[in-house]
Parts: sequence; structure tokens; C-alpha cells
Amino acid sequence: MAVHYATVTWEQLHRDARALAAALVPKMPFKGIVAVTRGGLIPAAIAARELGCRLIETISVVTYDEEEMGQPQIIKAPEAAGDGEGFLIIDDLVDSGVTARFVRECLPKAYFACLYAKPAGKALTDLFITEVPQDTWVLFPWDTAPLFVPPLVSNKKECAE
Repeated sequence: MAVHYATVTWEQLHRDARALAAALVPKMPFKGIVAVTRGGLIPAAIAARELGCRLIETISVVTYDEEEMGQPQIIKAPEAAGDGEGFLIIDDLVDSGVTARFVRECLPKAYFACLYAKPAGKALTDLFITEVPQDTWVLFPWDTAPLFVPPLVSNKKECAE
């Protein structure tokens, strides 16, 4: 269970995805990008724009059955990527490494990059932008919504003049 939480805003996600793209420029060219759904979709779109990449494929892997960790299963394969040669895999976060390990087995010749990496999974990436402590749950902008927060002083009390 996560002890700490880290909230990533849309602005931070965009900055980190652009930083990832900038770090990937020396590794070009890529034939295409494989986004790990769902978290890798938006970082992959930003990276594709920055890198001028038009071919974007997806891989969908399910690792949870209800709330229990299960065996990884592909529900959508990245057909255009073959064994991954010349392709870039992008995900938002590598946590335990279960999904990353499975994706790497499916695309052994691809280059794997993600925005955030936890210690248990970071060795499975070729590149990441920010390391996150293992006990931290990352809240992405698509997982959260702005909520009304009442003021500290109610509207019934007026400010002293």
C-alpha cells in the first residue's frame, strides 16, 4: 500500500514528456512508437509530436483481475512493431516492473522509455525522467479532478476592517 502520494499536473506531465522526447533525440531515428495503454498514450502523443513520428502503435496489457495482481495478458498486440526493432516503447510509469518486463519480452529489440520509474522497475527501462520512491502512489491528471474546496473562513463571517 502506498504511504505517500505525488500528484502530476497536466503541465508537469507535458514538461516531462517533452524532456523525455528531448533525451530521445540522440537515439533517433525510430520507425515508430508503441504506447503502453492506457498511461502511455498521452506521453506517447507528446513525444510523437516532438520527434516528428507519425506511426504510433499500442500494446494493451492487463495485469489485474479485479483488485488482485494476476498474470499479464495482452488484450491488444502491437502488430506493426514486430519484434520491436527500430521502435520506441513509451509508458507513463514503471512500478513493480511486471508490465514492463512483459512488454519487453514481446518487443525485445525496442527501446523502452517512460516518464517516471520506481526502484523495483527502473532497471527494465532504457530511459526515464524522474525516479519516484517505491512507496509513492503517482496520481496522474486523468486519475484526478479539480474539486471545490471551501474557504478557510466561511462567507458568513466578514473580514475585519
